[in-house]
Amino acid sequence: MRLTCHIVSTERVAIVTGAAGGIGSAVAEVLARRVSHLVLLDVDEIAVAEKLGAAGVHVSTRTCDVASREQVEDAVAFAERELGPVEELAHVAGVLRPGPATSDDDDAWETSMAVNAGGTRNVCRAVSRGMLTRGRGSLVVVSSNAAKLPRTQMAAYGASKAAATRYALCLGLELAPRGVRCNVVSPGSTDTGMQRQLSNDPDAVLRGDPESFRVGVPLGRIAQPVDVAEAVGFLLFDAARHITMTDLLVDGGASLRD
Repeated sequence: MRLTCHIVSTERVAIVTGAAGGIGSAVAEVLARRVSHLVLLDVDEIAVAEKLGAAGVHVSTRTCDVASREQVEDAVAFAERELGPVEELAHVAGVLRPGPATSDDDDAWETSMAVNAGGTRNVCRAVSRGMLTRGRGSLVVVSSNAAKLPRTQMAAYGASKAAATRYALCLGLELAPRGVRCNVVSPGSTDTGMQRQLSNDPDAVLRGDPESFRVGVPLGRIAQPVDVAEAVGFLLFDAARHITMTDLLVDGGASLRD
């Protein structure tokens, strides 16, 4: 665990999970403009914490495996006890274990479900309790367009992200009467380490791959983490105060949605 400290105009506390990753660290930077305290969670070292701390942001970091209910509960209790009510949650943590749907690799399936689906439940459940009591708050779950589109080698990932998406939207329905919003952001190909697990050829991603039945990206560019982070920031704060139970695609048109 590392702690650094802060400054900002409004006394708000936000939690970001998966803050060591490309999208998670970008989300932390976007939220740092709006909140007074950031609690960053990940199983890996959170490099962005030092950068934000040097800029005068109050950042608390904790090692947390979102698949562990106990670790999640401890991290949320720490935030509420030491910093104040958690007003915003950006749940970004996730894993990718590519492999065919017929694979005998049970660990890939079980890890994907434990982290991507179970982690979403653990984190959102822990944070939303306090929000329900106070009658305010906003949650955003970062899922994936793979939750909607069949992809070769992505059965475990797509299924786990579909579960996470559906859980978040059902949660949003239950939270809405108490004034708490819950939305989903679903990125497509984004320039992160996770994307590079799948392909080191950006041009191939943009063109698509007929052999794997994968379309390209109509906008002709791979997203940068900040593109996703800005969408998360929009949905978390008051500009989106009448938006809940929405799944916002940030994929350059790759899902070809009508």
